[in-house]
Amino acid sequence: MKNRVKTPVLFTILLFSILSASAQLKLPVANPVGPDIKRVLADYRGHFSGLLGEMIVQNPQSTDYKCRFNLNGAESTSITVYTSSEKTIASWQSLVLTTDDFEKAKQKFHSLFNQLNNLAFQFDGAATYHLKGEYNSPVEEMKFGSVIFTPTPTDEASKKLRVEISLQYELLEWKVSVLVYEKEREDTDGVRY
Repeated sequence: MKNRVKTPVLFTILLFSILSASAQLKLPVANPVGPDIKRVLADYRGHFSGLLGEMIVQNPQSTDYKCRFNLNGAESTSITVYTSSEKTIASWQSLVLTTDDFEKAKQKFHSLFNQLNNLAFQFDGAATYHLKGEYNSPVEEMKFGSVIFTPTPTDEASKKLRVEISLQYELLEWKVSVLVYEKEREDTDGVRY
């Protein structure tokens, strides 16, 4: 009788030990954004035309549109299309978090960095790129922090692409955002192009 009880008990203990160790090794990320960013990057070269939703507002030099989907866990997501006689440029942006708690905003910023740094993606299925960025820990007194990711390898298709995470203080709240845009020329005066 003791042998019959002992075997199932040992098996149960072993099973719980394995499951517990497995769960500790795979820490889930709340609201993973990687798959959504890959979807956005896949449509980058088409000026996000496959993601354009209804028009929000039309300005003389740009038009804002809703995006057909929200980034996982985001508050809002939109696309801005800038038109000129020479070319069309589009940017995609998603407001991920609004909070009055700097530490919460900083944690979200760091989580986004961890999810996006070294993220593998493709434009057309031919080449694989990885996003690379250098983490700069936000400081509350600065009221702003950002990390800009560039794709590697850099070639003609990817050289202007930028993915950015930003944390900034606006109207008594901290806002964490993710942006995908095209950088036209080198930044010499701190202004994003």
